[in-house]
This record gives sequence, structure tokens and C-alpha cells, in this order.
Amino acid sequence: MSKVASASRANRRATWAWALWDWAEQPYPTIIQTFIFATYITSSYFGDKDANTSLLSVGNMIAAVLVAVTAPVFGRRSDETGKRKFWLLVNSGALIAIMAASYFVAPTPAFLLFGVALYAIGSVVQETAFINYYAMLNQVTTKSNVGKVSGYAWGLGYVGGILLLLISLVGFVLPDHPWFGVSTDAAQNIRILFLFSAIWMAVFTIPLALFVPEVTAKPNQVKESLVQSYRSLFAQLGRLRKNSPDALRFLIASAVYRDGLAGVFTYGAILGAVAFGFTTTQVIFYGIAANIVAGIGAALGGWLDSRIGTKRTIAGSLTGLLLAGLGVFVFAGAGPITYWIGGLILCLFVGPAQASSRTFVARFTPEGREGEIFGIYQTTGKITSFLSPTFWLIATGIAGAMGVAHTAIFGILGLMVVLGAGLFLLLRVHPNPLLND
Repeated sequence: MSKVASASRANRRATWAWALWDWAEQPYPTIIQTFIFATYITSSYFGDKDANTSLLSVGNMIAAVLVAVTAPVFGRRSDETGKRKFWLLVNSGALIAIMAASYFVAPTPAFLLFGVALYAIGSVVQETAFINYYAMLNQVTTKSNVGKVSGYAWGLGYVGGILLLLISLVGFVLPDHPWFGVSTDAAQNIRILFLFSAIWMAVFTIPLALFVPEVTAKPNQVKESLVQSYRSLFAQLGRLRKNSPDALRFLIASAVYRDGLAGVFTYGAILGAVAFGFTTTQVIFYGIAANIVAGIGAALGGWLDSRIGTKRTIAGSLTGLLLAGLGVFVFAGAGPITYWIGGLILCLFVGPAQASSRTFVARFTPEGREGEIFGIYQTTGKITSFLSPTFWLIATGIAGAMGVAHTAIFGILGLMVVLGAGLFLLLRVHPNPLLND
């Protein structure tokens, strides 16, 4: 085999090993953050449900602040020291340990604080991992396939989430006699899923550890103190504003609409249950369908990205989201069929908007500064995380003041305001921003 062929094969292995980490990491957002662990620790096992939910919200707020404060610094340091893969593997190991530790959160009120702490710490670790993971995208792609690879990786993650949910529901959550003789006493059938999640991530992270090369450290790099890292960060923001205004505009625009995208998933179950009367089982199956559709959308979006451009793909996806969301509101009176159709169309456009956003950043970021820029990308996203819940409350509050009996459906208008604002800001961004020093 020639050296060229051997290098090409190694590059393909690196690309697919990188993409597989989206699949490997899926137990955390799917099992822990959304469907299983989060609902477990806010359940009546641990006391009053409303109080449990409030405590979890406090944990989330603290985690968001920590990510906003630390993300740029971690990004800069991974660029400088050449330890991007190293820190991603460290973060992966920490997530695996947190999921395994979640098994020991027994269904009694005494373990509530422990469970919330694990949840919050895991959120910080996951977001930090994404900084290095996103920054590695340029290492495993070319300018011609970066959009396709990003979209397929995102779609692969959705597929992993679907499979995890199906195994959980069919094997352990729904049956009276769970698989492998697992008992339902003390929520063993639920808690065993957290151990399963840890094993899943450990196994599927191995290809990334073996086949994705480490980034080269910058020559003559000097170790920065924490204070120096922040000074460098603020200096970089100043340079972005002066020399690369379109790059900064995109970071701001994406922070707004990405929070709207997160709101579509966060409030999707609430809309289904409250506005359209879905049962718990129906909500779960809707979640599976939503992940399937979003995964297909992400894969198609990657293909589209390579043909019409990243900005057009994002703008088209946001436009589709606005039309579908307004359709759900207007035709809500038709009943659940409206949400099965309109809601899933919403999910179809979420995937490509998410995947193409990180592609857009990867395209304009020069080699050697990926961690720094993706750190800012993560930070801006966290800073705006209040938008969707705020506008949801404003919309439902106005509906209540007007005497509307069922206000939940009006919440979707709040989400559309956030997405619309993000689209407006995006349209002011050049399709090919230059990131100048």
C-alpha cells in the first residue's frame, strides 16, 4: 500500500472515529439530561415534585454560569498546549464516572441533593467536552466535506439516542418484568440504565482515542495564568469586533437562535402533554419520533450544506421552523394530529440548523484557534440561555391576562420570537466571514 493510500485510510478512520463520539456521548443528553434521570430525580420518590424541579433548575443555573465563565479559557488552553484530544478524553471519562455514580442515587429524599449535584456537574463537563470536540472538526475534515461530516455526525448522535430510548423503554421502563431479571424494587430497573449508559460511552469512545490524532502544540507557547487567559479572551473579543465583525455577528446571532432551538426540544413535551393532552407514554414515543426526524434532518442538512452553502442552510432551516411553529399554533384546534405533523416538522429543521451552525464556525476559524473560537461559541450560547424560558413565560402570561383558558399553546409564539430574532441577526452576517488577527 502506498503512503498516500495509507494516509487516506488513516484520515477516513479519524473522520468516522470523531463522528462516532456523537453516538458515544448520547446517553448523557438522552438518558441523563432529558428522559430518564432528570424525570427520576424530580419524581415523587424524592418528595414534592415542584420543589424537586425548582432545585434542579437552580443546579442548571449554576452549571450555566460555570460554563459561561470557564469555556473560553479551556478553549484557549487546548489550542496552546496541543492537548485537545487529551482533554476531550478526560471529559469523557468524567461523564462516564458521573453516569455510573448516578446508579447510587437511591429513590429517597436524602439522595436528592446528590442527584442534582451529579446532574449539574455533568452539564458543565459535557459543555466543556463539546469545546474540544467541535474544535477537532477541522482536524478530521476538508473544506469540501466539513458540512457533510458535521451533519452526519449529528445525525449519528440522534440515531444513538433513539436506540438508547428504545432499549430503555422496551427492556426496562415499560415491562412488569425487566430484562435480565432486573428487579423493579428501589427503582433498580431505572437506575441500571445509568450504568448501561456509562458502559455505552466507554466502549464507543475507544475509536476516537485510537484513531483521531492529537493537535500539535503551538511552538514557544507560554503557560497562561487564569487571569492572563481572561485578559487574552477580552483582547480577542475586542479584535473580533474591530477586525472580524461578521464573525462576531454570527456568534451573537447563533447564540440567539440556538437558544430557540433548545427551547423547541425543552418545551416539546410540555406542549404535547399540556396543550394536546398526550399521555406520558405518548410523550415518550413522540420523543423517539422527534429524534428520528431530527437525525434525518441533520443528515440531509449536511448534504444540503455542501451544495447551497452553510448560511443558506441555516436560514432555510430557521424559516421552516417559524412556518411550522406558526402552523402548530394556528391549527391547534384540530387536536393531537396537529402536533404530530407540525411538531415533527419543527424537529426536521432543528437538526440541520444545529449541525450547520458548528460547520459555519469551523469554516471561518483558522487552524490553531479552533478551541478559542468554539469556547466563545459555547459561552455566547450559554449567556442567552434565558431567552426561551423568558419569552415562553411572557407569551403564556399575556394569554392568561387576556382570559385564555389554555395558555400553553401560546408559549410556542414566545419560542418563535426568539427564532425570528436569531434569523434577523443571521441575515446581517456575510456568508463567508473572515477571521482576521
